[in-house]
Amino acid sequence: MQPPSVFAVAQATLNEAGRLGGIDERALEVLQEPKRINSFRLPLKLEDGSFRVFPAHRVHYNDALGPFRDGTRIRPDLTLDEVKALGIFMTIKHACADIPAGGAKGGIQADMAALSPRDREALVRAYIRHLQPKGPWVDVPGADIGTGEQEMSWMLDEYEQITGEHCPAALNDKPFALGGSLGGEAATGRGVFLVLRAAAGERGMGLEGLTAAVQGFGQVGSELAQQLHDAGARVVAVSDVHGGVFRGDGLDIPALRQQARTHGTIGNFPGTEPIDNDSLLAAEVDVLVPAAVHDVIHEGNAGTVRAKLVVEAANGPVTTAGDALLAERGIPVVPDVIANSGGATVCHFERSQGLSDESWDLERVNRSLERRILAAHAAARDTAAETPGASLRHGAWIHALRKVERAMQLRGWI
Repeated sequence: MQPPSVFAVAQATLNEAGRLGGIDERALEVLQEPKRINSFRLPLKLEDGSFRVFPAHRVHYNDALGPFRDGTRIRPDLTLDEVKALGIFMTIKHACADIPAGGAKGGIQADMAALSPRDREALVRAYIRHLQPKGPWVDVPGADIGTGEQEMSWMLDEYEQITGEHCPAALNDKPFALGGSLGGEAATGRGVFLVLRAAAGERGMGLEGLTAAVQGFGQVGSELAQQLHDAGARVVAVSDVHGGVFRGDGLDIPALRQQARTHGTIGNFPGTEPIDNDSLLAAEVDVLVPAAVHDVIHEGNAGTVRAKLVVEAANGPVTTAGDALLAERGIPVVPDVIANSGGATVCHFERSQGLSDESWDLERVNRSLERRILAAHAAARDTAAETPGASLRHGAWIHALRKVERAMQLRGWI
């Protein structure tokens, strides 16, 4: 049986949290769908002489708390349903972290690996031209899967070519040389580490000797694995799109990251055994971190999870049915809207620096990130504890929804 779509999972979480938290039904009605969807097609003459048309989207989910912000995903199987789900996740993340911003997400259905460097640049610039963003007080795109500092640099330059003025606050996740924030590239992985450490500590697990498996070894998963390694934890299994590796006494994470940078994969790493995705998710570890894509833990495999704690570094990696099964088995889940909100939080710092023409040092960025993300985790924990029947995920959503509900009431929307 096919698992429900990631947007259906998001809607189910929204409605259950709304019921448990007594959220105004009119507020929930507003949040069932995005405020605005901009779908368009990008025609492109490719360098090899061929021609393609790429579907693209930008979803404005809700802006009761402030301007739409963040996220541009480029991948071959991207769907509008996925972008809508990511839009509501961003709405909740910003509210959880006390960031005065609304939720948005965008993307292009394309395989960047199959395009030449020239075609990648042309596609990204075309996205901004067709999107016609209106600046830092309306909508601020950022990076996501398939985009990084180079893509955001092209986007910023295209935006500034169109408007005729420099405006570093118009795009997030830029390199430092173009007005980006220090610590931005590591922010999501660092945030996951901070929340994991807090959640593990609350359950009597210190990091020294703690065992972990990380599904996904991209920017987020590799940074988290490095932080765990440096703190004395044993990361015994990791995977990427090509497969996974296992070593019972712990992987050499710095060397593994170097191989990934050099060869583009972690496969065949010396001194390790291969491990498939199903086996990694079922590994007997203290902490399991799904850090790749959505819907990887579901009704069909949640019963095989043997970790004592699951921390969501990806967006929507556990389905509603999977969540329920883990709860029945007493395996707590730290939700994505808290655990992976470090990137969104530092994007907020980046926009603030751009608007004030100021640059924060790394210590200030990391200190501010730690304060905000741990406060968000504590608020979710406390809300869950005081709400009968609520999980930590529900606690996070209820805490966020109360803020969005109040903002909509004050604006006269409901």
